[in-house]
Amino acid sequence: MKKPATTQVSINDVIANRWSGRAYDAARPVSREQIISLLEAARWAPSCFGDQPWRFIVWDKTTDAASWQRGFDCLVPGNQGWVQDSPVLILAIADTLFNHNGQPNRFAQYDTGAAAENICLQAEALGLMAHQMGGFDAAKARADFNVPEQFTLMAMISVGYAADPASFSPEVAERENAPRKRKALGEICFNGTWDKPIA
Repeated sequence: MKKPATTQVSINDVIANRWSGRAYDAARPVSREQIISLLEAARWAPSCFGDQPWRFIVWDKTTDAASWQRGFDCLVPGNQGWVQDSPVLILAIADTLFNHNGQPNRFAQYDTGAAAENICLQAEALGLMAHQMGGFDAAKARADFNVPEQFTLMAMISVGYAADPASFSPEVAERENAPRKRKALGEICFNGTWDKPIA
């Protein structure tokens, strides 16, 4: 299923076609090679001082259902309802300190977001679908997966193959087929000074 963005000018197809669907094909696993490809894309994201403050914990339902379940149990109920068919979950984590000098890294969350977006774009390039979520219990995930206090738990990412639209219930079809929306470019991008629309 494709839902390309309606853009003001042409953009790269991988970016235009990336969207955060919620209907996964439970019968199609994501291969180990694909998982490594997603993480390799994240590894090559830009970061301040090349510090790579991101860390990722990966849970693959196909190879370790028990760990996947523990990750799934950290999600809020509203996300669990649709994530249940996703074969892969990833927890994105940001190091609050620079590796090279131990000082606070105020860019860590920004850089981790860039790495997470690389995962989403690589998923699209591989024919997969990725969806980032803030709805999870960070304290539970920290405790259950032994994440040190120095690190900030940022988001969960579900990854898998999109379900066949023919399999959608009416409720899922309404949600998945809803138009994609974004603010107008002039509302978010400014020309030379604050609040002077660029377009």
